Amino acid sequence: MAKVAPEILAVCSRRRRGIPAPGSFPGPITHERHSLRRADVFTRRCSQGVAGQASDKRRCDAMNSTPPKRIRQSEKKMNVLKIAAFSDGDTGGNPAGVLIDDELPGDREMQRIAAEIGFSETAFATPTGAGWRVRYFSPESEVPFCGHATIALGAALALKHGDGVFALTLNHADITVEGRRHGGSIAAALQSPPTHSTPAPQQLVSSALGLFGYTHDDLDPGIPPALAHGGADHLVLGLKTRAALAAMKYDLDAGRRLMNQAGLVTILLAYAETPRLFHTRNPFASGGIYEDPATGAATAALAGYLRDMSWPHEGVIDIVQGEDMGVRSRLRAEIPPSPGSSIRVSGTARVMPS
Repeated sequence: MAKVAPEILAVCSRRRRGIPAPGSFPGPITHERHSLRRADVFTRRCSQGVAGQASDKRRCDAMNSTPPKRIRQSEKKMNVLKIAAFSDGDTGGNPAGVLIDDELPGDREMQRIAAEIGFSETAFATPTGAGWRVRYFSPESEVPFCGHATIALGAALALKHGDGVFALTLNHADITVEGRRHGGSIAAALQSPPTHSTPAPQQLVSSALGLFGYTHDDLDPGIPPALAHGGADHLVLGLKTRAALAAMKYDLDAGRRLMNQAGLVTILLAYAETPRLFHTRNPFASGGIYEDPATGAATAALAGYLRDMSWPHEGVIDIVQGEDMGVRSRLRAEIPPSPGSSIRVSGTARVMPS
């Protein structure tokens, strides 16, 4: 029998014990790593059209066929449109994600997608008969209604299905959104859920003022603090000066606690330059967002509140928002006279690079 060299015996012994030879793959050659290496070989062979045995060919065919469900879910994330709603021409606006699919993903999947997209809200829509079932998720939670994501959805539906008015079924309301293309831009308008308002509790007002470092002297007596609803609940604080609005700052965690405890989606800070032109800011700590550059739901709530208090709006107000963030956005709210009726909130939208 031929004599085996000692170094060869050492290598064989090391392999039997799962120990790599010097300079080879680091660590034990586990079944998982061995499988990964075999998979890499198969991937290269399949891509080169070299299948080898019949069983290998079947595996290559399977590899090149319809991907498994978990990959399709990843592809859904990649198909999320990114649209800035309430833009100011070719700039500004509030980015929203829009996913239109044959069926809605599960709750956890929608939450995951919204968190990965990272915008203040992402709208998920699926066709249901003559309309669309819609849900909205922020990076941290589901919200009942989101104005700018609805505007983004209207723009996406117009791009996908042509100009029109689209019926939407939300968690707690039925509304419509309109989308129309005008050259390189898209105009969109939503009809909000019914609105209502009530005076804000003094304790909540004091807590909110403390959060932002304001005092009662900073408040505009012509716009008393109120809880306003236009599809979601907002605290409205009117400020006396534009400078006070520009100075807004707060701690995100403290804001999240306050908004969650009070059941608020945002706090709307407003300065009235004229009876029909407002500058606003919208902290959105409840959704994990420091500030929104354009907020359609809060604009609808504000418009409904102004109607309730007989503000001289003459049927329409214009909103400039996001200016202090460097993301100037423009919104318009049309206010019918009937108390509690829907507010029409409109603006333009622009598609963002993927």
